[in-house]
Amino acid sequence: MRDILRVGKIVNTHGLKGEVKVIALTDDPKRYNDLDFVLIDGVERKIQGCKFQKDRVIVKIEGIDSIEEAEKYKNKYMEIPREYAVPLEEDTYYIADIIGCNVYDTSGKSLGEVYDVIQTKNNDVYWIRKPKELLIPVLLEIVTDINIDNRKIIIKPVGEWQDED
Repeated sequence: MRDILRVGKIVNTHGLKGEVKVIALTDDPKRYNDLDFVLIDGVERKIQGCKFQKDRVIVKIEGIDSIEEAEKYKNKYMEIPREYAVPLEEDTYYIADIIGCNVYDTSGKSLGEVYDVIQTKNNDVYWIRKPKELLIPVLLEIVTDINIDNRKIIIKPVGEWQDED
């Protein structure tokens, strides 16, 4: 398990006073109201304030006071130590813990490693790229077991749930 979790990606500047536009990588963007600091490139940076737009969070970070300074942070990630993360409900997981897990079907066949988690309106989807590309809807009737400690996910055999063309 990773000790550092990504909570946002700085995608642009906002205004002239050093604010940055952030894509929230957390289920609840309002969570930014509770953050005192974030890590950027491993350096602790104090959050001075935030406001919310439709699909972005505007964040003011201490020490970034101009558009020129803010520009240097584009495409960087905002992270927090795991101990500051919001506790999860039972049977929910941080995406950072799912990525890299090995996926097997109930017969023991290895299907590959989770490359990414795609979040959709209805459910998440585990994306496996190798050995064969596979998109797995994260539904109770498909995913039968997730063991983060062993980095292992068990799903029903693909033929039982995937539409054949």
